Amino acid sequence: MRWRRCWSWTTATASHPKYGTGCMRVSQLEAIVASGGRIALWGWGREGRAAYGVLRGRQSTAAGAASAGADATLPLTLFCNEGEAAEARALADPALSIETDASAERLGAFDVVVKSPGISPYGPEAVAAAARGTRFIGGTAIWFAEHPEARTLCVTGTKGKSTTSALLAHLLRSAGLRTALAGNIGMPLLELVDGQAEAWVVELSSYQTRDVAGSGTRPGVAVVTNLFPEHLDWHGSEERYVADKLALVTEAAPRIAVLNAADNRLAALDGQLPSSTLRWFGRADGWHLRDDALYRGAEHVLDTRGLPLPGRHNRGNLCAVLAALDAFGLDAAALAPHAASFQPLPHRLQVLGTCEGTTWVNDSISTTPHATLAALDLYRERRVALLVGGHDRGVDWSEFAAAMARQAPAVVVTMGRNGARIRDLLAPVAAAGAFQLLEAEDLERAVALASDALGGEGVMLLSPGAPSFGQYRDYTQRGRHFAALGGFDPAAISDIPGIGIA
Repeated sequence: MRWRRCWSWTTATASHPKYGTGCMRVSQLEAIVASGGRIALWGWGREGRAAYGVLRGRQSTAAGAASAGADATLPLTLFCNEGEAAEARALADPALSIETDASAERLGAFDVVVKSPGISPYGPEAVAAAARGTRFIGGTAIWFAEHPEARTLCVTGTKGKSTTSALLAHLLRSAGLRTALAGNIGMPLLELVDGQAEAWVVELSSYQTRDVAGSGTRPGVAVVTNLFPEHLDWHGSEERYVADKLALVTEAAPRIAVLNAADNRLAALDGQLPSSTLRWFGRADGWHLRDDALYRGAEHVLDTRGLPLPGRHNRGNLCAVLAALDAFGLDAAALAPHAASFQPLPHRLQVLGTCEGTTWVNDSISTTPHATLAALDLYRERRVALLVGGHDRGVDWSEFAAAMARQAPAVVVTMGRNGARIRDLLAPVAAAGAFQLLEAEDLERAVALASDALGGEGVMLLSPGAPSFGQYRDYTQRGRHFAALGGFDPAAISDIPGIGIA
């Protein structure tokens, strides 16, 4: 008989067509393994390994409590690729079965599948398995349900969420609070499942926001920086991307939602979140910028020109952070000057240095055309060679092409899987003499072409506007390769400061 118990889960108010409905709270993870249900892991990246560690650690507690002397090794199945399978086999866990065929039939044989964030629940295998009763959860949902009393500040948004999260943690620590910084920024929450902190800053991708909504635990403060189309291959459509992203505020029901008034999609939520108190930034009655001056309402707080936050969009992120600190109950105006000691994150408009007259700027984190436009705006007074293109997510580049007609760099070199599509859009603008348009098969060739075009004067800007998948494992590997091509030490540019608990 198929196991249908809800363990100790409670019924959530929201449902999701792929994650299922009904009991969605994952409190007391011990009850899952104690009930003897069939459990699988799907994905063996850092999130998958963290989930494995928690399941194995919590399993011994549950089994011991169930009966002394009982077999404390619950059978687990791991679905992963061939390369990951070799690493998992090295654990020599006799109760871990490893499979590389995550078919609907195999996934449907399990009661619960703990899924890594990068695996879409909208894929045909997951949809079919969910229809058979398999429940998909993520490590984020497990952590939130295990920590219902944690003081959380959740941050999402298409762009700026990592800088916002790191800066928020920096200012909380400046206030003397023991603060955790984790999530999508580079450390899975489950790696800190037993950690103690006074404040938890959690960066969430669109892959994870529904996990918070499904956990049954309300965030304390939820920040949304902006919304642009992204990750359409994972979500299936722009509408679903927006809905999934906004689930952090529309379904998770944070006590306080901090939203960007300058974003039309977010501004439309005014009056639509009855369970949350709304705080706005980017408008005159809240934290906002007037040229380079930072204001809280009518109060001038500081001049932002000396802050290590390149670009107006990053100073907008500071407004989000300060609004969140006010929502958390701190005096944000008093903490704002501490932004001067913030260490910028790598791969985000990161100036690597100057080589033979050319300034090299690594913006490998740029995965949308909007991010690339923001990078170009920062260097609008310089002669720029822009390297653009990567994995094709089906994002519309027409707005980017229109912007090139108004203010283009000196050179654009397209590359990657969507490079040809971007080039076709830009070709009519380039033909009018706005800029030089070149095409390369990979980053190395793109750098060579851009170097020749610049002739030793200007800015070599890697701001791809697209993910790195296919050619690179992630944006970090792409940024490191770019640094190496410029003669810079790739090992010295990639550490994200402040991750973990401090």
